[in-house]
Amino acid sequence: MSRRIVALVCVLALFAGGCRIGRAGIRATGALFESPRPVNKPRSPVQKDARLAVLWIGHATALVQIDDKLILTDPVFTSSVGQLSKRIVEPGLDPDRLPPVDVVLVSHMHFDHLSLGSLDEIESKVKTLLLPRGGATYLTDFSFPAYELRTWQAWEKDGLRVTATPVSHVGFRYGIDDAWMKEAFTGYVVEYHGLKVYFGGDSAYRQELFVETAQRFPEIDLALLPIAPIEPREIMRHFHMDPREALQAFIDLDALRMVPIHYDTFVNSTDEPGDALRELEAAKKKVSLGWREVTPIAIGQPTVFVKVGEDPKAKARAKSLPPIRTTPAEEPKKEAPPKDEIPEDDRLD
Repeated sequence: MSRRIVALVCVLALFAGGCRIGRAGIRATGALFESPRPVNKPRSPVQKDARLAVLWIGHATALVQIDDKLILTDPVFTSSVGQLSKRIVEPGLDPDRLPPVDVVLVSHMHFDHLSLGSLDEIESKVKTLLLPRGGATYLTDFSFPAYELRTWQAWEKDGLRVTATPVSHVGFRYGIDDAWMKEAFTGYVVEYHGLKVYFGGDSAYRQELFVETAQRFPEIDLALLPIAPIEPREIMRHFHMDPREALQAFIDLDALRMVPIHYDTFVNSTDEPGDALRELEAAKKKVSLGWREVTPIAIGQPTVFVKVGEDPKAKARAKSLPPIRTTPAEEPKKEAPPKDEIPEDDRLD
């Protein structure tokens, strides 16, 4: 069965009974009758003392500040996505408090990443929207300009440069459009004033994609990487990284900092809240990160990574990053896995 067919089966099975995915559907249905958990929200999301800062709004939505530029990723402010999955935690920023955004990045067409209702709410705040190839097909009559980028194509304005980077996912939105939406998914690298931020959107783990991105964009300052959904792994591994794989992608990207995203916001798997962060912490104990930093941040909590006047790469220059050494496996080595999977024997677990 091809990966795309598996994806369609996964979507249809989410609300079927008799299996773990069916139980996730039951949880999602139960969430429809519950209020999302409230969070503390900043009055002003812009940090005056920051050269590089991130406000995680929830799921794959993050407001990235690089000096005087603001970048918003996969904006979702609505209470549900696809009319099926309700938000279990409030957005970390109210749309009316969003300042004008220099560029909005949409990674792919799924309802929890391309939210037309959310774009309606923030339309007047958006200066430019970037999408993968074919993505503009799904847009309605918005007032802001929208541009499609193919892999490695760049958009640039006033010194802000955004390049589309390869990821491994699927591009359909409704299921039937899988037949022709073959390229509508991407990651991005944002560059401004010497700082580089990677946004991974959604992706399965494919080492060569992250390594090539690192080769083209050395010394990435910050990587926003999805760490869920995790289970059922036999399905999710084709489309989504688990925390261990996300940590390996962070290493492959050779980035200095990582912020985990895409977890504990909607019910879209059999994971329980907290599972993703627990697995991430367990994976971190099995690898030497050197000066690399993994920083989970709370929804609604602005976090400054580089202050005005600081050297963003000071720690790396003070002591070069050591080779990554994983904990030796105690069990015999297994057969070599397919290229797009992490070896289970001697990398991170």
